[in-house]
Amino acid sequence: MSRPAFAHIDLDALRHNYRVARSRHGGKALAVVKANGYGHGAIRCAHALAPVADGFAVAITEEAVALREAGIEQPILVLEGAFGADDVTLADQHRLWLVVHQDEQIDMLRAHTPRHPIPVWLKMDSGMHRAGFFPHAYADAFARLQTLLSAGPVTLMTHFARADEPDADTTRAQLASFEAATAALPGERSLCNSGAILGWPAAHRQWCRPGIMMYGADPMPTPDADLKAVMTLGSAIIGVRELGVGEPVGYGGRFITGRPTRVGLVAMGYADGYPRTVPDGTPIIVGGQRTRVIGRVSMDMMTVDLTDLPEAGLGTPVECWGPHLNVNVVAQAAGTIAYELLCNVKRVAFSDTASR
Repeated sequence: MSRPAFAHIDLDALRHNYRVARSRHGGKALAVVKANGYGHGAIRCAHALAPVADGFAVAITEEAVALREAGIEQPILVLEGAFGADDVTLADQHRLWLVVHQDEQIDMLRAHTPRHPIPVWLKMDSGMHRAGFFPHAYADAFARLQTLLSAGPVTLMTHFARADEPDADTTRAQLASFEAATAALPGERSLCNSGAILGWPAAHRQWCRPGIMMYGADPMPTPDADLKAVMTLGSAIIGVRELGVGEPVGYGGRFITGRPTRVGLVAMGYADGYPRTVPDGTPIIVGGQRTRVIGRVSMDMMTVDLTDLPEAGLGTPVECWGPHLNVNVVAQAAGTIAYELLCNVKRVAFSDTASR
């Protein structure tokens, strides 16, 4: 019998969430599959979405080329743009779209002799201060791109820093900055990540870029988007022991039993992608019922409280996160975000009714 730890990817749920994103936003949607599809498997996710997606977005050209070589034909936007002349050449060869967020990338396009004009998404720094042209320099960057034979149609874009905060004045300020700087410029617009798709309808334009919501993790503090969990991280109970009062559990003896305690051992740890940083009391599902993590998570094992689950024993299924326990709950307990947890999962398996 093999070790029971698993990560299952529900591609039907992925397609459902993409449709939710596209419907909530309107217009067209680039499915973001960077970082190996947020840990879900970029190529399998892209193939599953190909019949419904308007296009895809990745971080770097290598990710885009891998999708092309796997047979993905829809538009693919490279969000970090070109790092050098070779990236521009790859974009030309594979008909990729490039984000341009600094002068050096315009220079790279100017130096390139194109086979095909490369569609460009010109990024504005409207207030996040991570990448993009400042508003006062944006129209000039647009004008320079218009003179290049290597640059195709230009889409105007920005990125919100706090779109997952419904009352953040920062997002209103970023939107106003973008609108003022682009008022006289032609072209389609793209402003919305997942948080803005759900929480900022005033920012909806021709294109959106759903990322984390597509994988079933609602970025908003009051979820209402009808999203389905795409990844289920699970395992089973592989050992049970009874401890008396005052006994330590796990490395460092962090958890001390306060009552006679039935401890379940789970084949799951930080080597599988479950966060070591979760505290005692983090929710976990055992046999369909919620209980808690007790003791520090080890590399490939963890311990849970079975005291109030008398029917749980060897082989009882465990859900670390999934349809019955939102990954955001575990991420919050671990002091991080769902993005990081999902990206850290190592081995995944898929189900897809559309392929049957």
